Amino acid sequence: MNLHEYQAKRLFARHGVPIPQGDVAETPDEVRNLTRELGGKVAVKAQVLTGGRGKAGGIKLAGSPDEAEERAKEILGMDIKGYTVRKVLVDQQAPGIAQEIYLAVLIDRAQRLPMMMASAEGGVDIEEVAAKTPEKIFRVHIDPAVGLRSYQTTHLAAGMGLPPELWREFHRLATGLYDTFLANDASLTEINPLVITGENKLLALDGKMSVDDSALPRHPKLAEMRDTSEEPEAEQRARSFGLSYIKLEGNIGCMVNGAGLAMATMDIIKLFGGEPANFLDIGGGTETEGVTGALDIILSDPNVEAILINIFGGIVRCDEVARGIIAALDQVQTDVPMVVRLLGTNAEEGRAILAEAQMETATKLTEAAQKAVAAAEKTRQNR
Repeated sequence: MNLHEYQAKRLFARHGVPIPQGDVAETPDEVRNLTRELGGKVAVKAQVLTGGRGKAGGIKLAGSPDEAEERAKEILGMDIKGYTVRKVLVDQQAPGIAQEIYLAVLIDRAQRLPMMMASAEGGVDIEEVAAKTPEKIFRVHIDPAVGLRSYQTTHLAAGMGLPPELWREFHRLATGLYDTFLANDASLTEINPLVITGENKLLALDGKMSVDDSALPRHPKLAEMRDTSEEPEAEQRARSFGLSYIKLEGNIGCMVNGAGLAMATMDIIKLFGGEPANFLDIGGGTETEGVTGALDIILSDPNVEAILINIFGGIVRCDEVARGIIAALDQVQTDVPMVVRLLGTNAEEGRAILAEAQMETATKLTEAAQKAVAAAEKTRQNR
């Protein structure tokens, strides 16, 4: 789950990270009043769950309440990468900016440890820095048993060339960012930019935070912060069925049990010239209701020209899966061709049930992917 900037920064502040004074507004009049309360000089920032707001014109400075109101009129309602701006964050402008820094905590899956990453090249895409000047990115891994140590933040500060008089303050801020990451089961806490102000203080001007969905039952207050208006309807429906779904741009719908198998299925579709239309992991749920919901969600995408169902029956029995698919198709009427690959417990029985219902089956994933790609091509030719 991704948080809005204002939500992330408020959580950072609870752990001692300094942030500008500010608040959220939904109308130009509210922006005007907030600007007056904040002293007249503000930044008006679109709150949408995507990057590139500044380049899209979603972040503007204002020097008076009247100007802030006009900037709000320009930003509210605008479209940024498919997201409609419904609210803005009004932040007090920083007292001069001497330097911009990038600072983040994320999971290094190769090392199986949290990692703090920092760069003096803040304010731009960190991917661009990594590609062009990787030597400007500094990293330290954090042992959760001992936490972030002062020698590690000193290494980062010295590498970035921060003035020594700011090292102690940087350590406190970096520790606060890591504490936020740890306390909320986050997968990312990021400040870009973290600035050195004209008063020689550190200030987090922006904030980004992603939380592990699997941890949300432990954090009900965080779960309440989810902005469902920013999510595609299909993803909302998938969550109601307990499914993991992400829409993609391809033409072959995928329904798979297991995230790893789902990724492999998508890869092999591409290998044979197709494009996956979605990632959809039904997990261990192969009951009729879940399968029906999954098919309905996949078929709601008008780009889908074929569906590949790839099920590995471990604890789940493939014959039960087959019956669930047939029952689901009684409720979801479609002429979109489907290919079902079953492997594992009672796979032969499952394929026999599907064959009796005149459904296309396969035993190998390569065979299933080729059949799905061919079926999609035939659908396209017949349209």
